[in-house]
Amino acid sequence: MNKILIANRGEIAVRIIRACKEMNLKTVAVYSEIDKDAMHTRLADEAVCIGPADSSKSYLNFKNIIEAANITGADSIHPGFGFLSENSKFAKICEESNIKFIGPSYKVIELMGNKSNAKELMKKAGVPVIPGSEGKVEDIEDAKKICKEIGYPVMLKASAGGGGKGIRIVNSEDELEKNYNLVKQEAKISFKDDEIYIEKFIKNPRHVEIQILADEHGKVVHLGERDCSIQRRNQKILEETPSTAIDEKLRNKMGEAAINAAKASKYSSCGTIEFLVDSDKNFYFMEMNTRIQVEHPITEMRTGIDIVKAQIKIAAGEELKIKQKDIEFRGHSIECRINAENPNKKFMPCPGTITGIILPGGNGIRVDTAIYEGYTIPPTYDSMIMKIITFGDTRNEAISKMKRALEETVIEGVNTNLDFLLKIIKNSNFIRGNFDTSFITEDGEFWQ
Repeated sequence: MNKILIANRGEIAVRIIRACKEMNLKTVAVYSEIDKDAMHTRLADEAVCIGPADSSKSYLNFKNIIEAANITGADSIHPGFGFLSENSKFAKICEESNIKFIGPSYKVIELMGNKSNAKELMKKAGVPVIPGSEGKVEDIEDAKKICKEIGYPVMLKASAGGGGKGIRIVNSEDELEKNYNLVKQEAKISFKDDEIYIEKFIKNPRHVEIQILADEHGKVVHLGERDCSIQRRNQKILEETPSTAIDEKLRNKMGEAAINAAKASKYSSCGTIEFLVDSDKNFYFMEMNTRIQVEHPITEMRTGIDIVKAQIKIAAGEELKIKQKDIEFRGHSIECRINAENPNKKFMPCPGTITGIILPGGNGIRVDTAIYEGYTIPPTYDSMIMKIITFGDTRNEAISKMKRALEETVIEGVNTNLDFLLKIIKNSNFIRGNFDTSFITEDGEFWQ
């Protein structure tokens, strides 16, 4: 592996390019016409335009990305997160084109990307799963039968879903009839697949995920958990590790379950097993993310392991050199996602030109971003523009550092959610660790 094409944009493209530079690997950035002045195009060794602003014609364009790899002589492609990172068809095309896809095999992406199939595999592997349908739901009558068996409330979920899309909570048969076709339509539009499944709705859970690394030789380790319960409309906005919701005994059980899940799927690369933890400390498999996660930096801060570099080494065929007993967990880390949006206008995205910027610094502060003064945030893509990560010996220290970091940060020219995140960090329930996935209400307030 000598030259890596990064099939992404924004801060994750910058993050991958930096890791490659430290590994003495050449990099190729791809960009849409609207991204010609983006930071990742400046940092890479080469940059190739792959189409217009519309992501379907650029960052999701298989043909143009493969052509860019061939033109530049890139022997591998890192998809980052989002876009093509969990697209089994793209991973297969890379393999057929003799280009290494830095991620799991297309067969594994296909298997774990279908939530109902993944759930069946987890059951066979002895990983606890949420009660629900056995595979896909055939029709509305099948749905009614399943709901009667497991009891309301339930969740209707797109089998090929992700990112909080294609989900409805229903509390009765009347609501089921009203929402069944809506979920199928949303699944078809968002994922080109209208297959859905049903799960028992776990009320007020914690969302806790386990980071794993698995090589191509069958070795798997876990890097501890991340608590992703602070969400808005099923979208994560703040993550931390370790979780205040679990103890050491449960942590070990969840880590073991995550390793079993990875082995059952013959997984290799970095990946994440996502669980829901109920008020009685029962945990249930929710899904597997077969890619690098937005929130991976907090795990890196706590373990000292560079997950992107590990992912590249695994793709190059190297064996994991670390053993589970060698992984040291220390301190506490928190990540806040900074979005260009207006919390006072239902979190409406706010693209525009950055007219001034001051980034936080100091001991225990990390900033992952691709913005700079004079940069114009396009209206075409996700509104996340920065991640602020803090590390402290204790949770209180990590919180204090995040409060300072958010207060220091200045982004002029566009609206951001900085003040909204500051409200969360200062909230007494958050400080006490007294929260779950319902912490932020639909109107952006916090329950007390």
